[in-house]
Amino acid sequence: MWADEAALDEATRRLDDWESSIAERAARSKALSAQVQALTGSARSPDRTVEVTVDSAGMLVDLRLDERTRQHSAAHTARQILATTRAAHVDLLRQVTEATTRTLGVGDPTAVALVESYRRRLDPDRGTPDARR
Repeated sequence: MWADEAALDEATRRLDDWESSIAERAARSKALSAQVQALTGSARSPDRTVEVTVDSAGMLVDLRLDERTRQHSAAHTARQILATTRAAHVDLLRQVTEATTRTLGVGDPTAVALVESYRRRLDPDRGTPDARR
C-alpha cells in the first residue's frame, strides 16, 4: 500500500500532529467553558440608583435599588432596571468576547460562532431583522 517507508513515516507524523491539535483544541475549549461559566456582567444606572448583575447566561442574579428610587415612579424605576440590565448584558458580552479571543484567537471559527451566539441571546435587537418585530 505504501510506496516507501518515508511516505508511511510522513503519514504517521501527520496523523500524530492532527491528533495532538485536536487534544489541544479540546483542552482550550474546556478551559474557555470554565472561564465563561464563571463570568458575570454588571452595570449601574447613570444616577447610581439601580445596580444589576447577570450570570454567564445573562440571567438576573442580583438587583440593588438605592433608597432614592422611592422618589421616582414605579414606571421610571422599571425603565431604569431594564436599561441597566441591558448594560449588564453588554458588559457580559464584552467579557465573553475577550475570554474567547484570548483563548481561541481572533479568527477562530468556534470563537466567532460562540460570540455571535451570545450576541444574539443578549441583544436580540441586533440579531435577525425578525427580532425587531
